[in-house]
Parts: sequence; C-alpha cells; structure tokens
Amino acid sequence: MVELPGLAYFPLLAEDFDFGTVREYLFRDTIVQGAKNTLYISVLAQLIGIVIGTLTAVPRNLKVPVVGQLCGLYVWVFRGTPLLLQLIFVFSALPLYAPDDFGFGPFEYHRQWLLLSPFQAALIALALNEGAYMSEIMRAGIESIETGQMDASKSLGMTRLQAMRHVILPQAARVVVPPTGNEFNAMLKNSSLASVISYRELLFSARGVYARNYQIMELLVVASLWYLFFTTVWTLIQSEIEQALRPEEAQGGMLARLKRAWALPDRWTRSGGA
Repeated sequence: MVELPGLAYFPLLAEDFDFGTVREYLFRDTIVQGAKNTLYISVLAQLIGIVIGTLTAVPRNLKVPVVGQLCGLYVWVFRGTPLLLQLIFVFSALPLYAPDDFGFGPFEYHRQWLLLSPFQAALIALALNEGAYMSEIMRAGIESIETGQMDASKSLGMTRLQAMRHVILPQAARVVVPPTGNEFNAMLKNSSLASVISYRELLFSARGVYARNYQIMELLVVASLWYLFFTTVWTLIQSEIEQALRPEEAQGGMLARLKRAWALPDRWTRSGGA
C-alpha cells in the first residue's frame, strides 16, 4: 500500500481522531441546546434586522431630510466596524462608560439599565449589524424598480409613502429575497461570535465540552456538522421561497430539481431495457 506523504496529518485521517466521540456528542443535550440557541438568536436577529433595514432604507430612498442622513450614518457605522467589536462594545464597553444617568424627562435611565445578559447583548449587536446590511439590500431592491412606478402611483392620488408601501416594496421583494437568504445563511455562522461574550450558542457549548475532555478536533467537527445541517436546510427553503416569487420559471425550486435528477437513472434504465 502506497502512503501519501502528509495525509496522516489531515485531522479526520489521523490515528488519534475518534469518530466515536463525534457520534457520542452529536446529539448530546448540551450540544443540541447550543444548536437550538444558535437557531433561535439567528432567526430573531435576522427578523429584527429586516425590519430595521426596511425602516432605514425607505427614508434614504425618499430622501427625507435629517432622517435620511441619520439612517445613512447608522449604516456607515455598523457596516464599517467589525461585528466582533460591536458585540464586545454592547456587552462590556457600553455599560462601563455610560454616565450614571442619561436621557431626559420620561426617557431618563440609570446606567444599571445597560447591564445586559449575553443573550440580550448578542441579539442587539447582531440585529443592528444585520439591519445595516439589510438597509443596503432594501435600498438596492427599491432602486431596481423603475421610477415610472412611483410617478404612476402618485398620479392615482397616493402619497410617496403609500406608493412605497403598496407598490414599490412588494415588487422589490423579488429582488431582495435572494440576498436576504444569503444574509441569513451568514447570520447562522456569525452568531458563533457571540461565544466571546459567553452566550451559550453552538460553538460556546462545543468549547465547554472539549475544555473538559480535551477532544478538541472531535467537538469542532460536531459543531461543524450542525452548522452544515442548518445552512443546507436553509438553502433548500430559500430555493423554494425564490421559486414561489417567480412562478413563471418552470424549473422549480431545488427540491424539484433534485427530484428530477433522482428520476434520471430510472428513465435511463427503462429506455435501455426497451
């Protein structure tokens, strides 16, 4: 048998890699709970990010004075700084350096209000970061609709905001959905950064286990399998959503294409037998 040089150093082929540990911990309660937390915060942060992105994209597109500029400033800050920095800032720096009392009148708060749990800090940072990217995606989707649509809506007596809500945004959805799906795919993986502020998501749970049993590579593989599972399932769902928004395309979603590909060998067999 010919041995390939260096192949033994590939982690999954190394003699000391234990596949039994992978099987043992893949569905262990600690790992499953971490996977659930990852999915939960990813979905929640993405939904909030979509709302923030829509609310900040519309004033920028309509060029609303002051509000549009403030929304642009928000997008500039959160797209221009690392997500990891934003997580640490919301969790640690914000309550540390905030004044004892801030705000005014009925909106006055004490600094204690800013002491957030890891989940709250992670959700705020992930949602605000995602909102900045979704704002750009929504803006591009809105600008993809021809300007005549707005003019026609205004000629029917609609205000610019009504036209945006009832005419422009529904049409922009077809353009916005694919990049939004990609953003959620990224969100599932970016949520792992919340482990630095001790939020018990998937990677934090895997690190907690291998800190006790020292099976580092095996637990990292376990976490990787869960991330791959989430992203694969979402890819199938995204494909079906995109197909539902484009019913004129006959090829169908990914599930339909996989079904046709699965049927090909059967047709070849029947034609060959004939």
